[in-house]
Amino acid sequence: MIRTAEKRDIDQICDIYNYYVQHSIATFDEKEMSGPEMEEYLSGIMNNYPWLVYESVGEVLGYAYVSPWKSRSAYKYSLESTIYIHPDYIRKGIGTRLYSVLISRAKELGFHALIGGISLPNPASVALHEKMGFQKIGQFCEVGFKFDKWVDVGYWELLLKEKPQIHIRK
Repeated sequence: MIRTAEKRDIDQICDIYNYYVQHSIATFDEKEMSGPEMEEYLSGIMNNYPWLVYESVGEVLGYAYVSPWKSRSAYKYSLESTIYIHPDYIRKGIGTRLYSVLISRAKELGFHALIGGISLPNPASVALHEKMGFQKIGQFCEVGFKFDKWVDVGYWELLLKEKPQIHIRK
């Protein structure tokens, strides 16, 4: 079941995220996030943007959300998408289902572009983004340093094909 994330999901979301903090370059965080830190972050996003979880038999197996791409006003129709799947459930279709709903919600809300940043190499994330229609638009070399190595970050973009409602004053 895919549903909106709630406060009761925070511990399970933390567990998934902190796995990637400790074992992966998928996030550049190097310190695990606490429940209160995740709750603060979650509430800041959820008040304005979709944050979804994939739940099965009471267990959160993955989550995805969108957040502002940049803070400047002209970027208001562009969002950054983020997804994390429980490591025991990767390549089981959860990411595809989560992203499908997330993309639909972003379209319904009138956003124009989704941007996914992927620490490289990450063939599973690249495959998911490209399966969902994202196209690679660029790559920054050696912008992160984690686990004693330099890490590149690639960017994938999905244009949602919806024209934003722009009101021009005369």
